[in-house]
Amino acid sequence: MVIGGCSVTDLVEQFGTPLYIFDEVTLHDRTERAVRAFADRNPDAKVVYGGKAYLSPAIIQILHGHGVGLDVVSGGEIYGGLRAGIPAAEMVFHGNNKTADELRYALVEGVGVIVLDNEDEISRLDQIAGQVNASRNESGTKVPVMLRLNPGVDVHTHAKISTGIVDSKFGFPVWEDNARNAVALLASCGNLELVGFHMHLGSQVSTHEAMPIAIERQVAFAAEVRDRHGIVARRYSPGGGLSIAYTSEGIDGDPAEWADVITNAYTVAWEKHGLPAGTIIAEPGRWLVGPAGVALYRVGSVKRISGVRTYIAVDGGMADNIRPSMYDASYTAEIASRQADGSAERVRIAGRYCESGDVLIDDIALPKVEVGDLIAIPASGAYQLPMASNYNAVPRPAVALVTNGAARIIRRRETFEDVFAAEVFD
Repeated sequence: MVIGGCSVTDLVEQFGTPLYIFDEVTLHDRTERAVRAFADRNPDAKVVYGGKAYLSPAIIQILHGHGVGLDVVSGGEIYGGLRAGIPAAEMVFHGNNKTADELRYALVEGVGVIVLDNEDEISRLDQIAGQVNASRNESGTKVPVMLRLNPGVDVHTHAKISTGIVDSKFGFPVWEDNARNAVALLASCGNLELVGFHMHLGSQVSTHEAMPIAIERQVAFAAEVRDRHGIVARRYSPGGGLSIAYTSEGIDGDPAEWADVITNAYTVAWEKHGLPAGTIIAEPGRWLVGPAGVALYRVGSVKRISGVRTYIAVDGGMADNIRPSMYDASYTAEIASRQADGSAERVRIAGRYCESGDVLIDDIALPKVEVGDLIAIPASGAYQLPMASNYNAVPRPAVALVTNGAARIIRRRETFEDVFAAEVFD
């Protein structure tokens, strides 16, 4: 198997396994497609990368080269973005329970906009903003904020990645007084300025029927805020969530179709409610980086249980890819180190960790697998490494970026010393 002009066997010989490989050409291509999709339909639209998908400094620098900003959800992600050279003003700060220290850090560094999720956070940020302004002798300066709304729309994705449904920890429900009370509280805050509204319906969304409904509810609420408080929203975010294909049956979302639905729905809603056109902020994450990544594992054992199944054990698993264990995510795989031959057999690809649930692929047909084979799992670029752990005190894998036959490490393999670096030994 060759990725980015590099033989995977050569890469493994140089960098070891497990190994995550990102193809730079794919990153450039998908980012350009997403940026162009919105620019062609709304020149004022902005695309920001949902950094929680994988906040690699090397990768976000590539995305930023196409004009993409950064969506962060913690102080650590702000720090990582700054270290990578992303201007704080181009960051959007999300999260349903930001700490006081994180909010202060965001203000001190000059994060572009903070998305507020609950009334406690509104009061907390107003107080911190007042303190920061006083320390800078900048009384009267207001922090731009957006409110995250919950439109109560079901996009029928997995329950653990649905965020815009009625029963969600995220956002202010628009069908109750929660959102109205939040706006009233914001209007009374002397250090905050409401500039717009945010929402996010869920992840791995492959159909768009729900988006116009949610946008109508979002804009209708913005019109109500205008009428009650005289505040005219300038920014609107539909969130992210565009799907990728993990298997041959999956759907790789089309950013042009996604942008069409979003921009058309906003145009219709703004006109209907007599609101001026605002800036659309789209937040793709998984779609940009997921298909660019491939995970490589080496087979350590093959266990055939007569009349039951065959287990293929690899040297990674749930500690570098928790998604199958967490929400039944499906993947496919190929033998990457040799020309596969022989009739296929049904196997279960299991990880090395001491949990029965440590399974990467529950059932897949592969040609006869042998100890020492390399197994490649595509579409591994999102929500695997950022959720990785050191379970069983195993160091996390290395990450390589490949392009035009050249490879470089963008995250070194951890050592035992790294795993225990934060522990205090007497």
